[in-house]
Amino acid sequence: MVSRTFYIGCVKILLHDRNEGAVSYEEKGTWVYLVTSAGAYFVYLAIILGRLASAPAAQVPYVAVLVWTAGASIVASIVGQVLVETARPSDSRRADVRDREIYRFGEYASRWFLVAGAAAALVMALAKADYFWIANVIYLGFVLWAVGGSVLKLVAYRRGL
Repeated sequence: MVSRTFYIGCVKILLHDRNEGAVSYEEKGTWVYLVTSAGAYFVYLAIILGRLASAPAAQVPYVAVLVWTAGASIVASIVGQVLVETARPSDSRRADVRDREIYRFGEYASRWFLVAGAAAALVMALAKADYFWIANVIYLGFVLWAVGGSVLKLVAYRRGL
């Protein structure tokens, strides 16, 4: 197992080294997407778990929090990518064949999280589960798709397909 300090040091070198270990525009975007997607979901969980401590699930107001955290994740991803590119511009913003293959691999391999989330939500709806749980399993499916796809893409960038 790689130590956290060593891993963070390697990521820092990869993101900021302009020589052989330079990171492509697409890979930087994947890092930003991973961080913002996971971060927004953890914020959502923190808020909702706090509310669940004082009220039953059927009475927890979750819709606004879900919509705001999902929207904030999108905005943070866009702003984050702009900031990363401003701080450390890439040589090219055009995706090459490798970038397209890695993108396709990550999307195809992680789509099963979406399918699982949708299937779980369907089963829950047929079982007449509360809307709170159905919405949360769908959101979890989207987050796992985003995080799983990002991790697979980053591994592919570093180790190849």
